[in-house]
Amino acid sequence: MEELPIISKLKEDLKKVERELRVDIPLELRTAAAHGDLSENSEYDAAKERQSFLQARFMQLNDRINSLSSVKIENIPKDKVGFGSHISLEDINSGDMVKYELVTPEEVDPKIGKISISSPIGKALLNKTEGDEVSVNLPTGLKEYEITEFKTIHEVISTGSK
Repeated sequence: MEELPIISKLKEDLKKVERELRVDIPLELRTAAAHGDLSENSEYDAAKERQSFLQARFMQLNDRINSLSSVKIENIPKDKVGFGSHISLEDINSGDMVKYELVTPEEVDPKIGKISISSPIGKALLNKTEGDEVSVNLPTGLKEYEITEFKTIHEVISTGSK
């Protein structure tokens, strides 16, 4: 079974957090404790706060990896826009072209066209095919697009294109 590409990145992040929790933080706590009175020790307090943050982040990453691991790529449609699709759109009113990739919230970067599947545009594009028109209410007003081309996650993974 194929794994979603974002899972590898999340696992790397998890390893970094785990290393900091198991190696760096205990060292910082020992060093700060060696300075004496813990009631007025800002270094110790900062290390404890960082430890709490990292513990929460560790749990969050673990939960997200488990959640995304349950997504089966083979269940994502191969003939319609879905998670991981790369979509080319033409603005029906202006003729401008725009490209998007539907991604998880962790990968969102609108500057490079990576939008969440749960964003207004992402939701409007789901289950559509080439030639379909979509209307999206955005803060800037109603946008109407025609899907001129799309590649599903299956095509993207098989060709290795990003």
